Amino acid sequence: MADLRKRFGQLLAAHRKRSGLTQEALAERAGLSLDMIAKIEVGATGARFPSIERLADAVGVDPAEFFTSSIPAGKMATGAFGEIAGKLSRLSENDLVWVNDLLDLILVRTKMLPPLKKGDRSSSKSVEDRKQRKSR
Repeated sequence: MADLRKRFGQLLAAHRKRSGLTQEALAERAGLSLDMIAKIEVGATGARFPSIERLADAVGVDPAEFFTSSIPAGKMATGAFGEIAGKLSRLSENDLVWVNDLLDLILVRTKMLPPLKKGDRSSSKSVEDRKQRKSR
């Protein structure tokens, strides 16, 4: 149960940051105390369904998004990762494609990905293809 509370709290914090809210602003919007928000975000306490619904409304997500994520829980707890994810979540699809291309170039330069072939355009598929080529 403690793991679920911690994961819920991490996802709440990630969505709060993505929304550009402070803990205080979230508390005000959701009708909860600042102390309660702080405790929820560190997994020290849980939240009842009515509070979960108010928190979801306050950050603009479906309540289910507080319980599932493709991001490993340990990664969300790191400051830099959460900050980057928050910034990326506000970008348009076109901007995300541009950032992805830029990140690919950085990873190629640091040799974390094999070089792009002439005419290659970054996409999730091409990134995965290059990772597989690198591991061979």
